[in-house]
Amino acid sequence: MKQEKLKLYTMDMKYVRDLHNADDRVQSVSPQIHKSNRPFVGVVVVCDTHKYCIPLDHPKEKHYTMKNDVDFTRVFDGTKLIGVLNFNNMIPVNDSVIKELNVKYDKSDSAADKAYKILCAKELDWVQKNQDAIVKKANKLYRIITSDLANHGLKKRCLDFKKLEKILEKRNG
Repeated sequence: MKQEKLKLYTMDMKYVRDLHNADDRVQSVSPQIHKSNRPFVGVVVVCDTHKYCIPLDHPKEKHYTMKNDVDFTRVFDGTKLIGVLNFNNMIPVNDSVIKELNVKYDKSDSAADKAYKILCAKELDWVQKNQDAIVKKANKLYRIITSDLANHGLKKRCLDFKKLEKILEKRNG
């Protein structure tokens, strides 16, 4: 499988819920915990023989002091922290569960939609400039976690990639 240029994608919410039911560390999109309007957005990388989506999140207070690590990277616009990539929460995907996110805005977009698309365009620009490092980091983490070389703390922070791959395979019949 060939690595394509990184783009932003949204996920099929039913698929994300299926994964969350199998591993509750998968980022929830549940309306019961007021997260139903939160889109699952990420970049897709090839790890081994699978595509994986690395979630791109808005920075939280703790992210300002966290250092980049094997399972986490901060995304900047100049010196401003605008997002984070949570490699530990990457999920297996295929083309049936992802849809490319349109970051171009038009006149019919609301002010909020326009602001969101501008932010996403800045994040996408950073991601594409750092594509090689992102792909390398994702593959390194995947190899560590799937080969049982991970220390207990790292393993606890990461999703069970092999278990989630089985959910995707079942979905595809």
